[in-house]
Amino acid sequence: MSVVTVATLRAWCTTTRRTSLRAVGRTSVAALATLVMVAPGNAQDQAKPAFQYQSGDIRVSVPSAAEPRVKRFGPESLRLAAKYLEDGALSWVREKSCVNCHTTGPYLAERTAWTKQFGKPSAEVHADFVDSVPKEVASVKETEENGHKHYPNTFYSVWRSLGLAEWDRHLAEKTSEPTDRSLRDMFERQSENGAFVSHGEVEIPHITTDFELTLQAARATCAAPGWLAGLKDKALLARVAKMKEWLRRCAPKNDFDRILKLQLAHYLPELVLQSEREQALALLTSLQHSDGGWSTRDLSPINDWHFEMSPAVLNLLKNLPDADRPESDSYMTALAIVLFRQSNVPAADARIQRGLAWLRREQRESGRWWMHSLYRGNFHYITYIATAQALKAFDLCGELPTASTN
Repeated sequence: MSVVTVATLRAWCTTTRRTSLRAVGRTSVAALATLVMVAPGNAQDQAKPAFQYQSGDIRVSVPSAAEPRVKRFGPESLRLAAKYLEDGALSWVREKSCVNCHTTGPYLAERTAWTKQFGKPSAEVHADFVDSVPKEVASVKETEENGHKHYPNTFYSVWRSLGLAEWDRHLAEKTSEPTDRSLRDMFERQSENGAFVSHGEVEIPHITTDFELTLQAARATCAAPGWLAGLKDKALLARVAKMKEWLRRCAPKNDFDRILKLQLAHYLPELVLQSEREQALALLTSLQHSDGGWSTRDLSPINDWHFEMSPAVLNLLKNLPDADRPESDSYMTALAIVLFRQSNVPAADARIQRGLAWLRREQRESGRWWMHSLYRGNFHYITYIATAQALKAFDLCGELPTASTN
């Protein structure tokens, strides 16, 4: 697989901005899977960028563990978190124009739910997603690389479809034609066994196991208003059934998959046995740290996140200061709270309250929740994902409305 530097990634995304990724997305977005590669052993040695996000007047500093924690958590700090999400998504759309799993994907998938708290989400980001949908749904040829079969652009199509479906759910209240087209395009990239396979470099989280990506695809079908209920296409219905059956019987690759069964049970409860839910809740409870948080790295051996782990990623994970005993992190702490709430555990539950207390302590002055990238040590985009998940955790616990600007 090709090795591409961060500078090349920037140049490629700039080029796609001018030539329009939307025009070449059906054939060229596969390049994204290659472009995220870095030279082996160089994950933490890339030149440090000046900004995490930069476009026009938008200047978002690169996240750092050295950033001071917020002095007073509350409505104002939560508004700062929402602004960070807004600035990051707008910057990415204007400078990169790539739908992705670490910025614009989480933005449209999660931010759409908080219209009452923070106002309507960006129509510019939504338009970029709409414009990236293929004008016509065409069959896609399966490819094979290093012995692994997959369909090109699968993660791209899944995250685009999820973002559009959540927009329709919270703002349009009906499934739009572009969303329907995106979902149909997504299913053209479904593997024969029913799963959606993410080929290429792992980026923890959101490009990890096939179960995680297939779960996101299932969420997209559930979020699109009336889409599943109104589906008449027999071939597409068969694909949906195959996806559900794969999710039902899939053997978990690691503990991350096991706890994600709780999210699957939230969206498609008929696919998860009660015993599986109870086991997942017990596992999640057992992984809570004494400080109230959870760690993403507790959920899998470092070499078992993905079928393909590069030396660069393995070295990064092995050489983190807390590699032997991973500390609590903001993404997993927020996700654990989300999973508890999606499993109908009361917000007053002690496990949730301890987790929320950890998140309140750990928010930074910029509004973000810092987290070291588990893929590359430069832009730390996982901080963006973690911030979106933290706001979702507070929302599901009934605390996000305190940030209302109304």
